Amino acid sequence: MSALDDLLTCLRFASVSTDSKFNADTRACAEWLVSKLTGMGLTTTLHETPGHPVIVAKNKHLEGRRTVLLYGHYDVQPVEPLAEWLSPPFEPTIRDGRIYCRGATDNKGQLIAHVSGLAETLAEHGDLPVNLTLLFEGEEEIGSPNLKPFLQAHREELACDLVAISDTGMVAEGVGTFTYGLRGIACMEVKVHGPTIDLHSGIFGGAVANPATMAARLVGTLHDAEGRVLIPGFYDGVRDLQDWERTSWKDLGDGEAETLALTGAPALFGEAGYTERECRWARPTAEVNGIGGGYQGEGSKTVIPRESFFKLSFRLVPGQNPERILDLAEAYLRAQAPKSVRLEIKRGHTGSSYLMDPHSPYGLAAQRALQATFGGQIALIREGGSIPIVQAFKDVLGADTLLLGLALPDCQAHAPNENFPIANLEAGIRLNQALLRELAI
Repeated sequence: MSALDDLLTCLRFASVSTDSKFNADTRACAEWLVSKLTGMGLTTTLHETPGHPVIVAKNKHLEGRRTVLLYGHYDVQPVEPLAEWLSPPFEPTIRDGRIYCRGATDNKGQLIAHVSGLAETLAEHGDLPVNLTLLFEGEEEIGSPNLKPFLQAHREELACDLVAISDTGMVAEGVGTFTYGLRGIACMEVKVHGPTIDLHSGIFGGAVANPATMAARLVGTLHDAEGRVLIPGFYDGVRDLQDWERTSWKDLGDGEAETLALTGAPALFGEAGYTERECRWARPTAEVNGIGGGYQGEGSKTVIPRESFFKLSFRLVPGQNPERILDLAEAYLRAQAPKSVRLEIKRGHTGSSYLMDPHSPYGLAAQRALQATFGGQIALIREGGSIPIVQAFKDVLGADTLLLGLALPDCQAHAPNENFPIANLEAGIRLNQALLRELAI
């Protein structure tokens, strides 16, 4: 099968990790990958976990060669809102040179590009220029809860000199992009409890606190008017950008215009004193991901709801500890809440930020591979998203990670009509081969 055929097959598996009704599809996707890798001549094992399986595949490891661990994930995000898809989300559809399907960019397109690069090299040479370990998981979209324990349990088997991942983005079409930093993440959900039942807003309004109003007030205390987070201690330890980073990012073009065009926002809003890219890539944030409570149907229902909720995620940068940030946030919210309501706070998944030196020997090898693949200017960036397992690779295996993304800014990952250019699948194959050549001893 061609690389494109393999990608289309992989995309048809509805491997949504967060929803148990897709467990069979998720496992089927893992088993298909095992068959594919085994057929390429790699020694491949499907490892059970308390959640979705982990796949480990290797070529024959020889003394004196560098060992590279290549990571990817085969799980995908849910597809909702379904009505906004222009074609069925698990029936890959090609339009204008792009494949539209859930998981097309995140992460199946990028994963299959590497698999296909390896397949071509193995078919031509019978081996790879490095000792390679493939590690594919099915829980990245839910925070990789079982992968760090798996790394710890298989530390010797997974020992490596460095890790390579393609699960990040390019600054523009055709511009090779090396992401040397990621923000971390810490999540929480807050329920605001008031009366034991919904109350008539006419009879009880003015005497009993409204949980929906209190939720809005609490959310409103998170930032000042310029977007700076007001939680005491939130910025403790945050490292400022280096001068070369500010200069390099300015040379990448008009980030403000690009973000306005991509998002459709009427205007930008961000922390004062920082550019749009600096805010997205290197500053910490507090975001409200959901808020609700009370009557949601058509027309009026005059109630004081018995409870409301809001969901928060904090994107974190080097110098911030996720658990400490959650401690600070919880203490702050409880201090802001009046005695007329009760808060129930549930902590979600966390992940540390990551930062490496892009000018290290491995970083320079990555830049050469990108240059060989794309030519022209190479962009050195941090990225605002989080891949929690990257810091786990550093903590458990002692290895830095090269993040070489193939996602375009308008790929719509996590949104309806996610897409991946066929040209980037082909470029990813070349990138895989160039990277392994550069890393060979």
